[in-house]
Amino acid sequence: MTRQEITLGQIGEILSAKLDGDPDFVIADVGPIRECKSDWLTFVSDETHFREFEDSDVQAAIVSQDLPESDKMTIRVENAVSAFAQTVRLFRKMMKPPTKGIHPSATVSPTATLGKDITIAAGVIVGDNVTVGDESCILENSVVMDGTTIGDQVIIFPNVTIYDNTQIGNRCILHAGCKLGPYGFGYDSSSGKHLLSNQLGFVVLEDEVEIGANSCIDRGTFGSTRIGYGTKIDNLVQIAHNCQIGKHNLICSQVGIAGSSITGDYVVMGGQVGIADHVVVSPQTMIGAQSGVISDVKQDNYFGTPARNAAKFMRETAALGKLPDMLKRVRELEKQLNALTESSDSTQQDAA
Repeated sequence: MTRQEITLGQIGEILSAKLDGDPDFVIADVGPIRECKSDWLTFVSDETHFREFEDSDVQAAIVSQDLPESDKMTIRVENAVSAFAQTVRLFRKMMKPPTKGIHPSATVSPTATLGKDITIAAGVIVGDNVTVGDESCILENSVVMDGTTIGDQVIIFPNVTIYDNTQIGNRCILHAGCKLGPYGFGYDSSSGKHLLSNQLGFVVLEDEVEIGANSCIDRGTFGSTRIGYGTKIDNLVQIAHNCQIGKHNLICSQVGIAGSSITGDYVVMGGQVGIADHVVVSPQTMIGAQSGVISDVKQDNYFGTPARNAAKFMRETAALGKLPDMLKRVRELEKQLNALTESSDSTQQDAA
């Protein structure tokens, strides 16, 4: 069955779902409503998107059972998002499961300890005294340096660099190009030169941590830079030396956290948040995008630079927008006051 031959009826059968429409209608592709052409299949999971579907040129959709009846062709399911994800796989060339074993072009030290059912793909380099846990997968051209420990069921995508003595827990995911364990940005400038300070520590990822593409986590000076259990880090994030990141944090793209900062559990940081060095962020704190945190913050919602209570920031921003009109009114009042003053002085001179 080629991509062009997939019909609405066939998709309904695959999903074991009720079809209301022409089973022979050929589906050319799938996608969200804003991208769909008339012969594509989309999905509708709520009333807002249902109205968009009704107003669009798209003729067919996978819809949730609780949505209204439609004059267009529909496949009704309990969970439209899950069913659509299953359907997308019919139209996309998905990544094949990696082949178990060690590729002939990989370089693996004889002192490495390798678990069961692992994958070490083409061009991978595994250094001395490395441990790789059961069912872990290291994909093309990644480098694992000496003394690193990798837990079970870890997925390491291509071109990842893991410096020496890094500790990676179970079920972690490292996306392409991320770096674990580079030297921290610390220098001794007392001699008039910038001399690299001690970089003798390492990086620890606890279980179920995910590191996004091209993110970087620096090693500690003497001890660890630690990422807590279940924390998810987006692409292009920088976490500096000695930082201690709590459990279940969500850290969005382009966040920068300076050295020796600490976050509690369940902290959320929006894109491009900047955290100064030695700052402590309390648990369950939320920091809005592009905010700058320059001192310790207690549990709250923060926004702006310097970061402050989000509601207060919004009030200040609203007040700031009124400043031009307020300045105009002040100038007018100054003119009126000056005119009254001049009139009063003239009256006093006439009386004299």
